[in-house]
Formats: sequence, C-alpha cells, structure tokens
Amino acid sequence: MMRMVPITLDNGATAIGVEVKLPKTTLLSISTDTGYIMCGALDVGLLNDRLKDRGIIAGRAVGVKTLEELLAAPLESVTTNAEAMGIVAGMKGSDALLLMS
Repeated sequence: MMRMVPITLDNGATAIGVEVKLPKTTLLSISTDTGYIMCGALDVGLLNDRLKDRGIIAGRAVGVKTLEELLAAPLESVTTNAEAMGIVAGMKGSDALLLMS
C-alpha cells in the first residue's frame, strides 16, 4: 500500500510525503522541488560516489517508522550537495526540508 500526503513546512512551502508499506518494512520519503529526506533505506554513499554527477540533495534518518518521525528525527547522514546548502548530519528532518524549499 502507498500513501502520498502534502506536508506544509514552517515557511508555508509544501513538501510531498510518500509512505510505501512493504513486507516487514516501510519506505518513507519527504521531498521538495530541490531535494529530499528519506528513511534508512537511502544509500548516501552511493549518491555521493557513483551518482555524484547528478548533484543530489538528500538526507537520511534511521529508525523512523512514520512520516512524522522522519520530520522530527535527526539526519544520520547527508549528501555532499546537501552539506553545501548548510544541511548537516544531526539536523532535524524538518529543518533540512526548510533549507531545501
């Protein structure tokens, strides 16, 4: 089952939350036009190394089970391009999305 929901950020911008229920796990992501945050399934190393030329702006939070938790959780890792925007590991997901909006 998949669920898509609009998420209003503190600056009034709208992000899109996506929840995909899979056997024994749930994939979570919240995206803006610029970048996204995602659950632990995101491979930041792959984005930084093999997909470096794409300039992906993204962050990863681990141990989250809902979109609300993804917004509140500290990011465990971020891409190099996210760091260039001021997004850092330890930052709350919602704060990272504000910088991406």
